[in-house]
Amino acid sequence: MRLGVLDVGSNTVHFLVVDAHPGAAPLPAYSHKAELRLAELLDAEGSIHASGVDKLIGMVASSIRVAEDKGVVDVLPFATSAVREAGNGEEVLRRVAEETGVELRVLSGQDEARLTFLAVRRWFGWSSGRLLNLDIGGGSLEIACGLDEQPDVACSLPLGAGRLTAGWLPGDVADPEDLRRLRRHIRAEIASVAGEIARLGAPDHAVATSKTFKQLARMTGAAPADAGQYTTRKLTRSGLSAWVPRLCAMSVAERAQIPGVSPGRARQLLAGALVADAAMDIFGLAELDICPWALREGIILRRLDTLDSPADRNRAALTG
Repeated sequence: MRLGVLDVGSNTVHFLVVDAHPGAAPLPAYSHKAELRLAELLDAEGSIHASGVDKLIGMVASSIRVAEDKGVVDVLPFATSAVREAGNGEEVLRRVAEETGVELRVLSGQDEARLTFLAVRRWFGWSSGRLLNLDIGGGSLEIACGLDEQPDVACSLPLGAGRLTAGWLPGDVADPEDLRRLRRHIRAEIASVAGEIARLGAPDHAVATSKTFKQLARMTGAAPADAGQYTTRKLTRSGLSAWVPRLCAMSVAERAQIPGVSPGRARQLLAGALVADAAMDIFGLAELDICPWALREGIILRRLDTLDSPADRNRAALTG
């Protein structure tokens, strides 16, 4: 069957069309996306600006047209932290539904962590043992760890690269005192859940997902995207630590010149690097394997799992 996943994220709204059936890996067929950076389009009350809501509605409407053109039989629409935590989140959901007919399912942070963990487990398999997965989005950091397909611990922290950039790093070149305060804030947040993870024991395999981690890995020497998804990519703590001081001294334009860094994400790169560096330090990780599958694939896999039950065949189950 041909499925469409509409992912309203804090940075990007992405509609991914895949050909999928139970027992097989989802095969991407078409991608339609736009960088709206909703996490940065907030007013003083934490609500998404009207212009941002209009852009979101336009993107959702165009995604539905793509679904019709590409023969999609089932659309799985969901939203993450930008909409979940916006002061006008309910109003945004109402307008999207009224003007496009699409009812976005808002995932909790724990649901994000669990579904991403499912995708990582399926990608790397049971031989990975106890998995630890880190995912830096635009609005939040998800952490999940466990031995099974459902993690034993799944948590979400307000440490997204877009959120931190908008709230802590307003300038073109980061102010040293702003950086010091942000670094302290990041490490305190991650340390608040470190004990819960540590009680599970040391992970056998540490993994990272998301565009931020992919760009950090590319920055430190990993293979480019055109090498294919089956190419092994790693982010090392030593490589990242060497780059952090350089990023702190760079302007946004200079960061955009780094191989693998998109202009739209250059502003957020420093905050993302600080979060990744802190997480690897606090959890004692020398390296992270980069997984090409993440939340969208987890949504698809969970949907395919429901096809094994005739009663659920026509229901888009996002969590379980």
